[in-house]
Amino acid sequence: MPRSEPNWEWYRSFLHVLETGSLSAAGRAMGLTQPTVGRHVDSLEAALGLKLFTRAFDGFTPTDAAHELKPYAAGIAATAAAMRRVASGHGTGVRGTVRLSASEVIGVEVLPPILTALRNEHPALEIELVLSNQADDLLRREADIAVRMFRPEQEALVATRVGGIELGLHAHESYLAAHGVPKSLADLSRFSLIGFDQESAFIRRLQGKFKAFSRDALAFRANSDLAQLGAIRAGFGIGVCQSALAARDPRLVRVLHKPFSLTLDTWVAMHEDLRESARCAVTFAALAAGLRAYAEGA
Repeated sequence: MPRSEPNWEWYRSFLHVLETGSLSAAGRAMGLTQPTVGRHVDSLEAALGLKLFTRAFDGFTPTDAAHELKPYAAGIAATAAAMRRVASGHGTGVRGTVRLSASEVIGVEVLPPILTALRNEHPALEIELVLSNQADDLLRREADIAVRMFRPEQEALVATRVGGIELGLHAHESYLAAHGVPKSLADLSRFSLIGFDQESAFIRRLQGKFKAFSRDALAFRANSDLAQLGAIRAGFGIGVCQSALAARDPRLVRVLHKPFSLTLDTWVAMHEDLRESARCAVTFAALAAGLRAYAEGA
């Protein structure tokens, strides 16, 4: 007898158990009871003919099959969420849900006033914001629109360059008052530096150009750009900050302006299939205009 086709909800429960390690935690995240989540996992295992978890007193341990299935289940979940967003946008006027992806600093420090003005103009519009320094896959509809600090290469995307966001070295005035101001890049070794914990492509680029920012030279290390920004604002030391953002706070002082300057090429992108979507079109335009003004210091 052929096995039944798995229900989409079973995949959703599978993903939450995979992420949380227990039926109860997955149920709380999904708003379902623990027995319901357990039935979903059992049904999926029966439909696929696979053992997805090893049950133990301290939780569920995923099998190799579960790890291999994870990206496909995530794709199904992303498609289902995208379908709900598309459906929510149908009706009169600009309405429905738009899912955005942006880096931590852009999402927390720059986008809120842009999105507030957008919502005031279109009160039936709803926003989902994913804060991530990783590039969400627009082709798989993990997000409708993404703000990216590099030029998107995929042909199926509509992308607009909004400008270059300059990065510079900044410190709180209280730190500079107590420790002085560096006179050169070589002089930075005398100061408390704020930076990354784990390497990325951008960090390798930074290290290649500015040797002073090796990991061992850093007095404060964090992968979160927001944590680094918080340390700069608290007067911990000198770190890299978006110049347009620092300009909003007169207590943040830029140092070594000429020797240290980087530019983040900034783009807004979405899948070309969303070009005719009213909810995505107005959001795309608002993001492009708002980020362009930010990059220009307006």
